[in-house]
Amino acid sequence: MSNRTGDQPVLPADIGVSMANIHDVARVAGVSISTVSYALSGKRPIGEKTRLRIDEAVRELDYMPNAAGRMLGGTRTRIFALTAPLRNDTYAPAHMAFVLAVVTAARAHDYDVLLLTEDEATGGLRRVSSSRLVDGIIVLDVSVNDERADLVRSLGVPAALIGVPGNAEGLVCVDLDFEAAAALAVDRLVDAGHTSLALLGHPRAVYERGSNFPMRFRDGFLARAAERGVPAVFTMVEKDSPQIRAALDGVLDGAAGGAEGAATDSVHNGAPGSAHAPTGIVVHAEEGVHKVILEEIAHRGLSIPADLSVIAGVPTFDTSSFMPALDSIPLIPADSCVRAVELAVQQLDGTVEPRVELVAPKYRDHGSVAAPRPGS
Repeated sequence: MSNRTGDQPVLPADIGVSMANIHDVARVAGVSISTVSYALSGKRPIGEKTRLRIDEAVRELDYMPNAAGRMLGGTRTRIFALTAPLRNDTYAPAHMAFVLAVVTAARAHDYDVLLLTEDEATGGLRRVSSSRLVDGIIVLDVSVNDERADLVRSLGVPAALIGVPGNAEGLVCVDLDFEAAAALAVDRLVDAGHTSLALLGHPRAVYERGSNFPMRFRDGFLARAAERGVPAVFTMVEKDSPQIRAALDGVLDGAAGGAEGAATDSVHNGAPGSAHAPTGIVVHAEEGVHKVILEEIAHRGLSIPADLSVIAGVPTFDTSSFMPALDSIPLIPADSCVRAVELAVQQLDGTVEPRVELVAPKYRDHGSVAAPRPGS
């Protein structure tokens, strides 16, 4: 087929819908293909009347230049890749809340988002980067030894991580300050007079795969309790009701010395021991786990906060509707996602120095913390 502007484009007969290409735009506008290319890419100045004819032809033909062509022409695709692995232990409501927050933040900058899931954690990133399909990358659900971190360093494209890997050198990272959030919970309980604390966390598998934020919250909790001179125990909690109850029994009946199996999933902070079971509890788990814990506390005839003070640690869900409502230090997806997208956009227009930005935690008081009963 000839490339002369007067020729009619050859289209497949079985499509049934005309697929306009750059030749069609040039023919309708009465200009050369190169002039259309320059007008769309912005690489060379085009006369106003000519540009208007090309714009009119583009609208008339509903022409959409392909992403690779735009990149080869030096323009942007206005697409970010979002790598957000879906794993067997992924808590979908929180995961999708972060995905939605990234998409919303990207749209505020007139960007769309291409979602890459588990099977495309690294292969997909290489593919979309080498084909120049996207302008930048947002990395979600970062683990301590995340292979995507090394890949992002090697790709040399604008990127921002929502989370902090074990080695953040050369990377732009944004996240909630989970250590500070845990310390805030400890301080709230100790300042209220509690002298023995417990943290009920995620299932064992979450920590074994190196999920970043649960480990940071756990370590921050134990360290802050030790700094305050208060004994504290951390217990991993599985998702099924019997094991949730067993973990709580182990804590309330003498930390790790209670229910069978609880000791193997518990860690103490090394502070001098207390003769009393914990009266201040922090729960860092999914919404359903919180509800089972509250049911079991009520079943024991205990009252919050009269007998036990309970804080929800960095939930993405609302705890004010729980019975009873729980104080919380919320994890708000927009706080880190908006900033991550901003930093990715800034990298498109200039250099952004590698950094780790931590969002300060906030405390929401719903009346679930009070001074312990005398002698407890």
